[in-house]
Formats: sequence, C-alpha cells, structure tokens
Amino acid sequence: MKMPNKVLVSVLVSCALLSGCKDDKSASVTIEFMHSSVEQERQAVITQLITRFEKENPSIKVKQVPVEEDAYNTKVITLARTGALPEVIEVSHDYARVMDKEQLLDRKAISEAINAVGENTFYDGILRVVRTEDGTSWTGVPISAWLSGIWYKKDALAAAGLQEPHNWQQLLHTSQVLSNPANKQYGIALPTAESVMTEQAFSQFALSGGANVFDAQGRVGINTPEMTRALAFYRELAATTMPGSNDVMEIKDAFMNGTAPMAMYSTYILPAVFKEGDPAKLGFVVPTETSSAVYGMVTSLTITSGQTVDETQAAEKFVTWMEQAQNAADWVMMSPAAALPVNKRVVETDTWKENDVIKAFDQLPYELIAQFPNIQVFGAVGDKNFARMGDVTGSGVISTMVHNVTVGQQDLVTTLSDSQRRLAELMAQ
Repeated sequence: MKMPNKVLVSVLVSCALLSGCKDDKSASVTIEFMHSSVEQERQAVITQLITRFEKENPSIKVKQVPVEEDAYNTKVITLARTGALPEVIEVSHDYARVMDKEQLLDRKAISEAINAVGENTFYDGILRVVRTEDGTSWTGVPISAWLSGIWYKKDALAAAGLQEPHNWQQLLHTSQVLSNPANKQYGIALPTAESVMTEQAFSQFALSGGANVFDAQGRVGINTPEMTRALAFYRELAATTMPGSNDVMEIKDAFMNGTAPMAMYSTYILPAVFKEGDPAKLGFVVPTETSSAVYGMVTSLTITSGQTVDETQAAEKFVTWMEQAQNAADWVMMSPAAALPVNKRVVETDTWKENDVIKAFDQLPYELIAQFPNIQVFGAVGDKNFARMGDVTGSGVISTMVHNVTVGQQDLVTTLSDSQRRLAELMAQ
C-alpha cells in the first residue's frame, strides 16, 4: 500500500527529531582533544594525525583545544566546573591522579582502550605508574614519558680520573672532586628551589634509600630514619652545587655552559646537547642505594567522564587509534629523545630509527627506555598510587623542606618534624 504524502512527511520529521533514528551513514559526532602543544610545528603534526584519523573514521570529527602548559591545570578545573571538559585530554600521570580523585575520568572507557591496545604493548613499568589508587583501573592510556637522572660529561670525568658514579657515596665523591667554587666551577647542577623540580629530584634519592611520603596504609611517613638519611645526603650533595635557589633554567645553563659537568635533569636536556654537537660525550646514570629509583613522568591520553555514549565511544576510538605504531611515533617524535616512547612498537618504525637525533645518541635512547621498570614516584607504594599525592605536591611541603635545609641551612631534625606535622594536617582536611 502506498503511504499518503502527509503521513510520509510526518514520519520523516519524527525520525529527524528522535535520537533513535541516528543510524544514518552521514551522522557524525564531534569530540574535543585538549593538549599542551601550542607551538605551530607541533600543532601541524597533530592536525595531520587528526586528518588521518577522520579519513579512517568519517563519522567522527576531532577538534583541537591547545592550551599553554602554565594554564593547563587551571583550564581543566574551569572546564570541569562548567561541565565542558573535552572528551580526550593529554595529561601527566600526577595530574591524572587529581582528576581521578575528583571523578573526572571515565575509568571504564580508559580500561577498554588499554585492553584494545593490549597491556603487553607497553614497556614494563609504564602501566604501574598510571594505576588508580585501588589498583582496579588506570588514569589514562600512556603515550610518552620523560625520565630524570644524573647527566654527566664523559670527558670532564675522564680528565679528573673519575669513573661513572653508581651509588650515593660515589656520586658525592665525584661531585666534591669536580667542585671548585673559587673558580665558579661546581660538581653538579642540583635543584634546590621551592619548586616541583626539586621535589622530583629529591624523590629519586629518597625512594632509592627506601623512604616515601606514604606507607602502605596511606599514612604520612616524612619523619623517618630513611627520609632523614636521604635529606642529609641531598644537603651534603647540594654543598657542591651553585649557590642560591636553583631551578630548571639555572641547572640547564650551568650544565650546557660548563659551569657544572654533572646535572640532575630530565631527558629534555638531550635536544640542547644535540644542538651543541656533543651527543657522544654525554653519559647518564641513576645512582642506586637500596634500590634503583628513576623519576619518570608518564603522559597519557585520558578520557573524561560525563560525556554521551557516542562521544565516549568516539574518544575510545581516537585514543586507541593514536596508539598504533606510526601514530604514536609521530606523536613522540615531536620531541625526539626528550619524549620517549612507551609503546614498544614505536622503535620499530622508520620515523624513530631514521631520526637524526635518535641516531646521534646511538644506544642512549634505548638505555633510557630500559630504565622504565625502575620508575618510582612519591605516593606509589606497591600497586597503590595514592591520589592525595597530588595534594602533597600542590602544598609545596616537600620542596620547601629540601630548600630549607640546603639553601636555608635550617636544622634537619626540626625541618623534618615540621614537614611531618604540616602534611599530617593536610591529610586530615
């Protein structure tokens, strides 16, 4: 029977108004992707990635939301308050813990994306860093990482008859021999400012010596024999660094201009060393005490909560697609050697193998990747990543503690006791 025109029009209008009629091939969903790559050349790479993704997934549109790094966390908070969080956000593992604590992450979608990619696709040690506090899920899908440790100039150590330092005492001895303050030469460029970098640097020694901010039950553990020993060592090592409060720029400048032949810095020192033309002279070591502790910052693509089913599914597709070998390689190689791949398949691509920076450093990038199982961070105890570690870092108590006993020359015992009290009060809030 032929349907009357009036009835046909009515059905079509109803279909257009009802969500149940969205099986049209041309129907599409738009998601937002917030990231910190504001530089034009990096945005161009991300634009190319999105173009490829949209070509393969014509029903999904991805809109970039580039945000300056300094304004990043504030932007997330503002968007969360207005219910306008982008579906996919590039996020560091420490801030992802804060977002998870505030229930801003879609754990189910993140788990499904990681399962789709395959847990074995990631290097050992990486997924442990992004575990949720209860150990049941993850806070994001890892896409890259950077590491921190002791960088040294091989020729400077060789000229002084020194070997690569492998433990705390060897490092202190090496730095003392190289230090000559009268001639403005210092053994090591070490963070001492009231900054996140100082907390990160100190954490490597504390964790290597068995100290942590929390114990397995989540209780504050600052005023302990292990933390006391680590802080005392850091103070002694800081006596061989430049005077004053040293932070990112002071440390990088001192190492690059030869003021200090050793520095505690991240892999983001590598592009500068490459530019200076001295890759073969660079060494990297992680002095070990009771265990090897490498500070690592894992960057993930995370999926936010509160989205529609279609938006969440599109976000999962996009994040999973980004973990394909070539796509992950394009992302990581926006910062070659500075950002390291966490996906095992990246190093098999020509994009990685034929990169001039990677080739210049020979085996060093692979040696750095081999350190992933040794990543340790404050607030992680066994399989637990305590979400309140974000509050600890935000309070600045740890970096202030280190600053006070190094630059401020304050009493060690009193400072530790005060720091324990301040953090206990913070945790009680």
